[in-house]
Amino acid sequence: MSRRTYEPKPLFLERMKELLGEDFESYMKILKEQPVRSLRCNTIKISPEKLRKRLEEKNWKIKTPFKDFPEIMIVENELLPGELGRALEHLLGYYYIQEIASMLPVLVLNPKKGERVLDLCASPGSKTTQSAARMENSGLLIANEVKIGRIKILASNTERCGVMNMIMTRRDGIALCRHFKEENILFDKILLDAPCSGEGTIRSTPRTLEMWNLKTIENISKLQKSLISSAISILKPKGELIYSTCTHAPEENEEVIDFALKNFDVKTEKINLPIKTREGITKWKDNKYSKDVKLSCRIYPQDANTEGFFIAKLRKGK
Repeated sequence: MSRRTYEPKPLFLERMKELLGEDFESYMKILKEQPVRSLRCNTIKISPEKLRKRLEEKNWKIKTPFKDFPEIMIVENELLPGELGRALEHLLGYYYIQEIASMLPVLVLNPKKGERVLDLCASPGSKTTQSAARMENSGLLIANEVKIGRIKILASNTERCGVMNMIMTRRDGIALCRHFKEENILFDKILLDAPCSGEGTIRSTPRTLEMWNLKTIENISKLQKSLISSAISILKPKGELIYSTCTHAPEENEEVIDFALKNFDVKTEKINLPIKTREGITKWKDNKYSKDVKLSCRIYPQDANTEGFFIAKLRKGK
């Protein structure tokens, strides 16, 4: 069955042309291509080697694109519709269906055994389950989500993946941070995978084009600034915060990081990722951002054959 096509709005095209310049045409071209089928081995339950063997016995052609991250896998051959989600290995929680760009924020966060970690906007649980695996199911992982429907999805995914070091909370993110601050509960690491306009997900969710509008971007930017300021307040001294979105809009990305740098005792740090990235921009429309925003990463579909993402790493001062 062919997918319904959605036409991008003129203002969206104008903004992307301004962001991408001569790369705009290659960006538009890849949006028409089907996304890569990727999955992440859940190392809580199985090793990448054993999972790969099981999947190859099904005649799946498995590629591990990153030597340092064998848990990241691509299925290269065609599968039956829904086969990836119906496979026994998926139902057993041996793997999580996850887009590669979505895996990158947790690689940057690098949560470890024994740490206290907060996933502030956690559902559906992609990054929560990934964090738990990297923590070897130890330490404390708090996964927060405000909407009850999304809490159910988060609970289902974390249970399927065997996550045992997690406390699930259902609170508005800003109110939750305020509560932790009042109780002097501070975190080694915080992941703020913020609500966003989703411009980077057009390949997998073309309907994003229909829902896109500038007013939404401006309103979400205000929420993101409130969330990041709340999260910084409960970071331990020298603690790390990873801010990520699946959008390209500078108002939701560099502008939020610039706001944090100018208002709090935090600094950006360099990010190393196994795919091609571009540095953050320091000028957009009439706005100029701190030069340190350059240390952020922009991930574009045409560069890495992934969804679009933005990632920044902040470290709190003493």
